[in-house]
Amino acid sequence: MPDSEDRTPDRAAPEQHDRQRAAERAAARARIEQQHTWVDLQVRQAMERGEFDDLPGAGKPIADLGGTHDPDWWVKRLVERERITVLPAALQLRKDDAELDAALDALASERDARAFVEDFNARVIRARYTPVDGPPLITMPRDVEATIAAWRERRATRRTPAPAARPERRRRWWQRR
Repeated sequence: MPDSEDRTPDRAAPEQHDRQRAAERAAARARIEQQHTWVDLQVRQAMERGEFDDLPGAGKPIADLGGTHDPDWWVKRLVERERITVLPAALQLRKDDAELDAALDALASERDARAFVEDFNARVIRARYTPVDGPPLITMPRDVEATIAAWRERRATRRTPAPAARPERRRRWWQRR
């Protein structure tokens, strides 16, 4: 049978655990206190390497500093940076209608061109059946067959090679006068 001393819990283990936790906390506190010097060292070394030279906006005032706070500032900057235009449906359809032929000319197959025109027509019809929020909708759906026929003609004229102009003979330097 084991001794009664072996059955008693070791009282030194919790004390050792507490000392270890205290030492870890002290080490963490020391790391936090020294972190600013590590950051300063990293910045100083980067400056010596010249990594802060020629940054965009160097020597210029910070934009919008001191202005009123706009909670939608990030949306406005996104729209400005990405050049996003948000138009009412009627104006967007007018713009798309004006650019439709150029957009069709960029397509390679008749199937793609036909799908593009049909999608445009579906957007026009959808806009006609929704309540107007802006200027009136004056854009009409395109006749798919007539638009595709015009696309074929433009495509055929682009494909026929222009007659090659006869290159002018260059005169040699000793023949020039």
